Amino acid sequence: MRYMLLIYVDEASARANPERVKAVSPAYVTYSDAMQEAGILLGGQRLRPTADATTVRTRSGKTEVLEGPYAETREQLGGYYMIEAPDLDAAIAWAARCPGAEHGTVEVRPLWEM
Repeated sequence: MRYMLLIYVDEASARANPERVKAVSPAYVTYSDAMQEAGILLGGQRLRPTADATTVRTRSGKTEVLEGPYAETREQLGGYYMIEAPDLDAAIAWAARCPGAEHGTVEVRPLWEM
């Protein structure tokens, strides 16, 4: 089954401490390499800050385009991995190894197979 590992971080904290972000980068490389070697990594990427986001929604047939994030939250989606895992327990085990789990939150969400 395919799962998304959605990595949420506090952008304000990351901006305030760029050295910490730089220090954790090698851990992400190691983590990504381990998933690649295990044959479960389908894709993944770091996302630009929410200030660079554009939110699109349609209400009553009219398209609304908003600059920046839609919702104010303590943590923002900062990146993701798409993996192939045999079950939820295996996906959770990989999420627990993610460097983002130490300083943010990793949401494990199964993909709706169509």
